Amino acid sequence: MFIIKSLLLQMETILAPRSLSSLFNLKSTLQQNPTRSSNTLTLPNPKPLSCNLKKDSFFQSFSAIPTNPTWFSHGLAALAISLALSFTPVGSAFASEFDVLNDGPPKESYVVDDAGVLSRVTRSDLKNLLSDLEYRKKIRINFVTVRKLTSKADAFEYADQVLERWYPTLEEGNNKGIVVLVTSQKEGAVTGGPAFIQAVGDTVLDAVVSQNLPVLAVDEKYNEALYSSAKRLAAAIDGLPDPGGPQPKDSKRESNFKTKEETAEKRDQFTVVVGGLLVIAFVVPMAQYYAYVSKK
Repeated sequence: MFIIKSLLLQMETILAPRSLSSLFNLKSTLQQNPTRSSNTLTLPNPKPLSCNLKKDSFFQSFSAIPTNPTWFSHGLAALAISLALSFTPVGSAFASEFDVLNDGPPKESYVVDDAGVLSRVTRSDLKNLLSDLEYRKKIRINFVTVRKLTSKADAFEYADQVLERWYPTLEEGNNKGIVVLVTSQKEGAVTGGPAFIQAVGDTVLDAVVSQNLPVLAVDEKYNEALYSSAKRLAAAIDGLPDPGGPQPKDSKRESNFKTKEETAEKRDQFTVVVGGLLVIAFVVPMAQYYAYVSKK
């Protein structure tokens, strides 16, 4: 009797309420008939008590846990999506050259830094320089940076596309200029309307495209590349002397191989040294032997 009570008290903490109800009824029956011994106890269910307890406790304890494998896979997928959304920046994470085209020209500045390479100081300097130029000369220049191009072959085609999309008519784009810098390709392009091209001149346009933008972009000096280009374009529009730009670095590397003349000179020196050693190797022993024989 004592063993059955202790077993019931232990199983109450792990069994579900549905399975415990039958056990409590059994416990009350045992308390009403204390004269019966454990050997003569008769239960409504002919199965052994230990087997019933194990079976009921197993299925009742795990009945609330889903066993469908699709539930586990869906849960992992939902967790992965939530983590991705939590660590993904909102807004500029999926920006591309298409967003630049669709958003149109900047309203409060002169820069669309899609590549995210310009500092706050450079943005401010460009705004002061270009706003003053637009106020005095009625020519507006916009600067665009992108990481890479997927829709166009090079920066020149993309610059023309930006100009046509932002300023679809000749009246709107006549005095507008577009400067594009592609950071991954280390190249840039300058385009604009007829009034802009005439005010700047082909010489300065070619110099900016071949010097300021690519040379400084190779060294990842993107801020200096755009600001020096802006100063050079503004000087041309104002009719001032060209401030110039950085010159391409000579990428020719020194060779570790000897030239033909150096090789011939080294060969002659080697021949003299080897010949001298051979002479010493033969003449000295012969001279010693002659001296030895003459003494006798």
